[in-house]
Amino acid sequence: MNGLDSLRADPGESALFFDIDGVLAPIVERPQDARVPGATRRVLEGLRDRYALVACVTGRPSEVAREIVGVDGLTYVGEHGLELDPEAAEWAGRIHGFAVEVPWADTEVKPLSVAFHYRAAPDPDAARVALEPVAAAALDLGFRCRWGRMVLEVLPPIDASKGTAVRHLLATSGLRRALYAGDDTTDLDGFAALDGLDTAVRIAVVSAEGPAELGERADLLVGSPETFRELIEQL
Repeated sequence: MNGLDSLRADPGESALFFDIDGVLAPIVERPQDARVPGATRRVLEGLRDRYALVACVTGRPSEVAREIVGVDGLTYVGEHGLELDPEAAEWAGRIHGFAVEVPWADTEVKPLSVAFHYRAAPDPDAARVALEPVAAAALDLGFRCRWGRMVLEVLPPIDASKGTAVRHLLATSGLRRALYAGDDTTDLDGFAALDGLDTAVRIAVVSAEGPAELGERADLLVGSPETFRELIEQL
C-alpha cells in the first residue's frame, strides 16, 4: 500500500497540510488578487468532512488565508507559524518601522512580518538585486530574512516555520499519518516535519521559480495547482 492509499484507507486518523499560493491557488501578479478556484474549494470541503485534520499552513496572515481559500472548518496557520509563537508580536513594531523606511512599491505589511514583492517589477532580476541591501540592513537590525518566489520576507528572529506549525498541529492532534503539499523554499520545513511519521506523503507543485530541492525531497511531483486539485480529488 502506498502513502496515498494509506491515507485514503483511514482518513479519520490522517492529516492534510497545504500551502496556499502556488498549491491551492494559482500564482498571480498581484498577491491580493489570489483566490482558490471554486472547483478546488469543493474538493477541500469534501476533504474537511472526511479527514481528521485539514490545515492551510501559509505565509499569509490566517485571516487573509481564510478569505483566499473561502472554506470554513479548516485549520489556518499563518505567517509561517509565527502566529503560534507569542514572542513574535514583540518584534512586530520594529519590523513595521523598518518597512516604512524602505521605498518599495509592492510592500505587504502583515501583523507580524513584512514582505517585499517583486513579481510585478519590469525587471525582476534587477529588483532582487535592489532588495539585497534591504535584506542586509534587516539582518543588521537582528531580523530574519527569507527569499521566496519573487519575494523577500523580513521576520522576527524566532524559530518559527511551516515545520514548527506542522509539528505543533500533529502533536496536539496525536495524528501519525500526514500529507504535506508545497511549492517553495519555506515548504521544505513542512516536508521535514513529517519525518518519523507512520505514513508521510510529500507533494511538490513544481515550477521554474521553485527550488530544485523541493522536487528532490518530494514523494510526488505535479506541475500546477490544477493538476494538484485533480490529485487530491482522489483522496
